[in-house]
Amino acid sequence: MERLGTGIGWRPEIAEAVEAMPGVEWVEAVAENVCPGHVPDSLLRLRERGVTVVPHGVSLGLGGADRPDGGRLADLAARAEALGSPLVTEHIAFVRAGGALTASQPLEAGHLLPVPRTRDALDVLCENIRIAQDALPVPLAVENIAALFSWPGEEMTEGQFLYELVERTGVRLLIDVANLHTNHVNRGEDPAKALTELPVEAIAYVHVAGGFERDGVWHDSHAHPVPRPVLDILADLASRVSPPGVLLERDENFPAPEELERELAEIRGTLTTAPADGRAPVRLSPAPAPASQDTDASPHETAPARQRLALAQASLLSALVAGTPAPEGFDHARLKVQGRALCAKRADVVAKVAPELPVILGAAAYRPAFLSYARSRPMTGGYRRDALDFAEHLLDAGESLDAGDSLDAVARRELERWWRERSGPTPPAARPAARLAHAARSALRRRRPALRPS
Repeated sequence: MERLGTGIGWRPEIAEAVEAMPGVEWVEAVAENVCPGHVPDSLLRLRERGVTVVPHGVSLGLGGADRPDGGRLADLAARAEALGSPLVTEHIAFVRAGGALTASQPLEAGHLLPVPRTRDALDVLCENIRIAQDALPVPLAVENIAALFSWPGEEMTEGQFLYELVERTGVRLLIDVANLHTNHVNRGEDPAKALTELPVEAIAYVHVAGGFERDGVWHDSHAHPVPRPVLDILADLASRVSPPGVLLERDENFPAPEELERELAEIRGTLTTAPADGRAPVRLSPAPAPASQDTDASPHETAPARQRLALAQASLLSALVAGTPAPEGFDHARLKVQGRALCAKRADVVAKVAPELPVILGAAAYRPAFLSYARSRPMTGGYRRDALDFAEHLLDAGESLDAGDSLDAVARRELERWWRERSGPTPPAARPAARLAHAARSALRRRRPALRPS
């Protein structure tokens, strides 16, 4: 594997700072935020200086029950070629569920959710990764994710799951040591045991990031300094193998460039001082497959596994984003935490992809209005579609923005103009059915006192 060195996640908000940082040998860019025909000038300048750029995908959903979407794979391939990248990376996660396999409404999480460590999930993931590998012009590496909850009835540890994944597909691994720490706090999983079991020789590079703990739950925020326990896991990993690359991730709450440089220096110091004791990774044997299970199942043979996985993932995602009952065996309290986190992330990302909305509605009114909308309306078409649906909902329903106050005339005009520019010539409130529904709801509100949060 090509040596990458020490790098940092490239984000538009810190592009200038990244260009000026000493010792940055490579960067990683969120693939979905890079248009192959319009690569940001900052990334082009870095490339001209010989800095490697790696596209990091977040939307393939390789751990989902459906086969990878051909269009998304083509987009990822185009980004790799436009950036001259030596590899591309994605996640071992599912991001959507429902649809044809379950004959139910398609749902999107807007976030990376864990796959169950079961034979069914492993068979599906292996086939999906092979499909992706065949469609990409460069090698693929996949990342372990952080999770707030565990699936019931899991059949393998994380290390065993990753070991078999590499054994069956030859895929590279992107090991996120911050996610190992997250899973230690949230799921009681020992990071050292995971490192002992997984095939460290397959590591393409390593992620390091910060987070925070609240009420006994660790949130992988990428918006806080890297804590000591994460650096300790990095040191443990570095004592077992010399990772080809290590990258600092920061997605929010960006500090001064000097603080990012200090964190990079701390990461370099951790790698330098880690005891290179020559230990070979002593892995446990991979979890044995059931006698009737073929570990190299054909696409035809994985169809039943896809069906079972589809039903399980749709049931879980519906509980998280649509308020249906939690599937049996899950920690209901943890699912509520995850559901709230998904809602909050939707609000934050929609505010980024449609920054006009918080301006039109008012910063204080936007978030509660969006959370009220999101709690009963799952995302089905991505964040940009979500922003349009939210605006349409406000215009159709005259939705309250703050404790019963309706959209004022100025905000309504601005919102209609914004919606019209992005959706078409006729704002939703002008449609006859919408006007009638709005009038009926208004009449009901006049006949009864407004409900307010206690």
